Amino acid sequence: MPRRLLLMRVVGLALAALAFVTLISLGNWQVRRLHWKEALLASVDQRLQETPLTLAEVEKLPAGELEYRPMTVTGRFEHDRERHFFATHEGQSGYFVYTPLRLEDGRAIFVNRGFVPFDMKDPATRPEGQVTGAVQISGLARDRLDQKPSAIVPDNDIAQNIFYWKDLDAMARSSGLSADAVLPFFIDAGDAPNPGGLPVGGVTRISFPNDHLQYAITWYGLAVTLAVIVGLLAWRGRRRHD
Repeated sequence: MPRRLLLMRVVGLALAALAFVTLISLGNWQVRRLHWKEALLASVDQRLQETPLTLAEVEKLPAGELEYRPMTVTGRFEHDRERHFFATHEGQSGYFVYTPLRLEDGRAIFVNRGFVPFDMKDPATRPEGQVTGAVQISGLARDRLDQKPSAIVPDNDIAQNIFYWKDLDAMARSSGLSADAVLPFFIDAGDAPNPGGLPVGGVTRISFPNDHLQYAITWYGLAVTLAVIVGLLAWRGRRRHD
C-alpha cells in the first residue's frame, strides 16, 4: 500500500475515533442533564404540595431553595408604584402587574398580582382591582434575576414603565423605593379573584422542557452510525486489498 494512502487512512481513522468519542461524550452529558432535570421536576412538584410558609420561614431558606415555595404574606399594596412586565396570557398580549406590598416592619416585596390586557395598563381603567387596606397574599416565592437572561431580550423601558426582564433593583428604583427596603425576591399571587376581575391572578407557568433523552438518543445514534460506516469502509478496503 502506498505510504501516502496509508497515512490518509490513519488520519481518517483518528478523526473518526475523535468524532466517535465526542458523540458519546455528548450523549453522556445529555443523560446527566436528564437526571438533573428529572430531579428538578420532582423537587418542584414536591414544593408545590407543601403547606404555605410564612415570610419568616421563607427568609430562612438556604440559597437555591426558595423558587416555587408556597407562602403567605400580609401587607398593604402601594398601587401608585406598580410596575408592568410585558407578557402574554392565554394568547392575549398585555402585562403582569408587579405591585409593592408594604409589610408591617416597613419593608416591601413586589407581588406579581397577575395579568391585565394591553389596553388596561393604566390603573385608572381598573379601579375596582386597586384594593386598599391590609390584605393577605398567598402565592409562590420566585427568585430574582441578577442579569438579563438572554441577549435577545430587549432592555427594560424604564421611562415607559415596561419591563422585559425582572430587574428587581430597577423596579425598586423606578418606583421610588430604596433597594435596601425591598425583599430580594418576588411573589406570584395565586388565582384568588381580584375585585373587578383584574388583574387575573395565578399566571405562574411551571414548565421545564425535558428533551434530554431525545438528544441523548440522537448523539448515541450518530455515534453508532459513524462506527457502522467506518466498519463498512474498513471491510470494503480489506476485500479490495485481498
